[in-house]
Amino acid sequence: MICRKSVACALTAVALSFTTPASASAALPPPSPADFAAAVEAARTPAAIGVARTNFRQVHGVEPKTVAVADHGVAAYVLNPDFVRGVPGAPAGVLQYIAVTATADTGVRATLRANPEGAGHWTVGSVFSGDDEEALSARLGKDSVLLNEPQINGWYELTPSGVVLLQASLPQSPVGTPLPLAEYQRQVQSRYGDKLPGSTYEKEHKIGFTQAEVAPPADRSTAVWWLSAGGLAVLVLAAVLLRRRYSQRKSTPASEGSSPSK
Repeated sequence: MICRKSVACALTAVALSFTTPASASAALPPPSPADFAAAVEAARTPAAIGVARTNFRQVHGVEPKTVAVADHGVAAYVLNPDFVRGVPGAPAGVLQYIAVTATADTGVRATLRANPEGAGHWTVGSVFSGDDEEALSARLGKDSVLLNEPQINGWYELTPSGVVLLQASLPQSPVGTPLPLAEYQRQVQSRYGDKLPGSTYEKEHKIGFTQAEVAPPADRSTAVWWLSAGGLAVLVLAAVLLRRRYSQRKSTPASEGSSPSK
């Protein structure tokens, strides 16, 4: 369903347009070495390996004899609603999960997504086919992190001063071209400013809005949100593109089809 903006929704968008853009130098606190170690440990549990096996069966039609889990993880950040709002000092992203690659003996790969569950504790919440996070992380600079804009199935290199689009099902900027952080903030505010948590869009239960609470490591608490591309007027073509994209990358919830490793 395409969003039909009400008067209240329009007023919200106007108000947001007068907020100050987020600071380009806002720091993103990285996971600690202990967090990475805990995420990798969670990815090596029999339950996590079991759901990876289920993903291999469902997506690739293979039953691996062995599954190797990487000894490192990749921090994946997601677009921050406060950054979209233009809250001064808000970073562009917040930590969403740590990606750990699982490789079957047949060579196919899947990404185990470890989520924080309180201080020092991580659990695998889902598995996606492919190794996008690990592959894209190899293209990051020293001070960069991997930022996801789920609404366009897009991945960016996020630096202290801007973003560079690495890949997307529905690109909103040229792939590989640096974009200043202030300009990126203006773009995402225009795309999603009237669809944030607490907006009329959400309160009217328009299709395409999902919100979840994710607790990052230690005592940091941040609301992590995402929007399905099908619910945005500016992304009406995304469904076709995403279908093509996800035909190669499908998720398997950790609660479904889990079985101990062999």
